[in-house]
Amino acid sequence: MKLIQHIIAFFKKQPPGRLIALGFALAILFGTLLLLLPVSVRDDAEVSFVNALFTSTSAVCVTGLIAIDTADHFTPFGQAVVAALVQVGGLGVTSIGVGLMIATGKRVSLKSRNLVKEALNVDNYRGIVRLVKSVLILTVCFEAVGALLSFLVFSQDYPPLHALGISLFHSIAAFNNSGFDILGGLRNLIPYQNNILLNVTTCFLIIFGGLGFLVIIDIMKHRRFKKLALHSKVVIITSVVLLAAGTLLLKATEDISWMGAFFHSVSARTAGFSTYSIGDFSNAGLFVLCVLMFIGASPGSTGGGIKTSTFFVMIQEARSMFTKTPVHSFHRSISKENISRAFLITFLSGSVVCIASFLMCVLEPEYSFMQLFFEVVSAFGTVGLSTGITPYLGTAGKIVIVLVMFTGRVGAFTLLSMWIDRAEPNARYSEETVVIG
Repeated sequence: MKLIQHIIAFFKKQPPGRLIALGFALAILFGTLLLLLPVSVRDDAEVSFVNALFTSTSAVCVTGLIAIDTADHFTPFGQAVVAALVQVGGLGVTSIGVGLMIATGKRVSLKSRNLVKEALNVDNYRGIVRLVKSVLILTVCFEAVGALLSFLVFSQDYPPLHALGISLFHSIAAFNNSGFDILGGLRNLIPYQNNILLNVTTCFLIIFGGLGFLVIIDIMKHRRFKKLALHSKVVIITSVVLLAAGTLLLKATEDISWMGAFFHSVSARTAGFSTYSIGDFSNAGLFVLCVLMFIGASPGSTGGGIKTSTFFVMIQEARSMFTKTPVHSFHRSISKENISRAFLITFLSGSVVCIASFLMCVLEPEYSFMQLFFEVVSAFGTVGLSTGITPYLGTAGKIVIVLVMFTGRVGAFTLLSMWIDRAEPNARYSEETVVIG
């Protein structure tokens, strides 16, 4: 009893960022144990601890990289566990917890509100409970519509009950920007590369899942671009530009259809579904996908990456330096704090990718640099696209990718800042110029 009290007291003392990271870590561990149960594994399959850990991490971090095929190795129960982990990872452990508190009629404490505020990148505590309710309702609505539309496609190739299961799984994975599939044979969505309805449905779910709940709610509330908040405008404009640029560049570098180019431009923004074999892409095409994966989705969404708003702020800062004008957009100034945070997040993220790529080159020398770099960027951006080397990585290589996926989902900035608790110093040093460039 005293041990439980000590554990509760320990968690109460932790800052929000550390609690969020611990929540994801515990969810991954719990998922790993569930996937190792005999009821989760098919009779003719074998799942090692490392592969179960890899799968659980990929699901909770809404990535989609797979060391073993989900359909070929896990029973319907195991597949349901993966879907549940994806849902928990996409919505966030704190949002799920607060949602359960609301459903059971319990009072949401200030500590819980603070956790949700940090997890969803909200500026203040006002309307937190209402926001969580909206997030859960929106998730159910989008996933229900996605499952219905997907069922119209999958029911043509599978028995009704099986098609329903695939449709629900696919809708959850797509809206939460996780590239898992249960079609078997490591095929992903390649058999449906010409199916317009499934391609459009999947893109629809990925795009709205990647915009962020705050943006979706803002769009539903105002319905006019001019009335939207600055954050919503930034996210929408940046997303549209990246989708268009990605589509054009992929079409120019790869022998794929316009639908395929658009689909992979959407999917590279942290979803991880593919309708063509990524291993057959040229280095130019893989580089385009790496850029899109590194930028990723938007804050408060189910996706990863450095985020669209971070990329936008850095572009505006660069424009400001060239034009000698204040940093602004849509007739609003952008604070120095936002600018500093954007560059810090990008620097930390780039550092993680560089260090992990170096380690993978040491641990997996039989693969090319582009294959390993692509794998690392995909893991960090919680995307799930792969050139096909993931199942063949060694144990050490898989552990590196697991750590990168976790860092990408929680955030390099959050992982670093949660261990630093220093008060702002009162002293100020004199300023001196450093020669740059």
